[in-house]
Amino acid sequence: MSKRIVVGYDGSENAMNAVEFAVGLAKAGGAGLVVAHVLEWSPYTFLTPTEIEERHARRTEELERAQTAVLEPVLTKLAGTGLEVVSELRYGHIAETLIKIAEEDGVDHLVIGRTGHSKLSSRIFGSVAGSLAQAAPVPVTIVP
Repeated sequence: MSKRIVVGYDGSENAMNAVEFAVGLAKAGGAGLVVAHVLEWSPYTFLTPTEIEERHARRTEELERAQTAVLEPVLTKLAGTGLEVVSELRYGHIAETLIKIAEEDGVDHLVIGRTGHSKLSSRIFGSVAGSLAQAAPVPVTIVP
């Protein structure tokens, strides 16, 4: 089985730093990259049942927009690296979903940026980085 690295990417500057670090790690170790973007889906949102129903209806649209606006630009940048790069786009709790991707794909390493777009919510609910450091089944690198 070949080595694989999952890098969490949300389009932020810190996420791009994590991608650049993961590229170097993958090149040094002969690994492939999985660029993962997770659209946060929390059951603890403050939406009404009607709003939640409407959000479910917009799910396909949100996934298409994330693919176009977040993943495709970074995949284009990575096209010239010579690495095998694939992407994952999912809904869910970010840390739990990244762990699930790592388990399903049998990856060797997780790489994420220290802070993404959710700075305020991470102070209230805990950070993705902290959750991954505690629960990930593989080594986690947190890139500043």
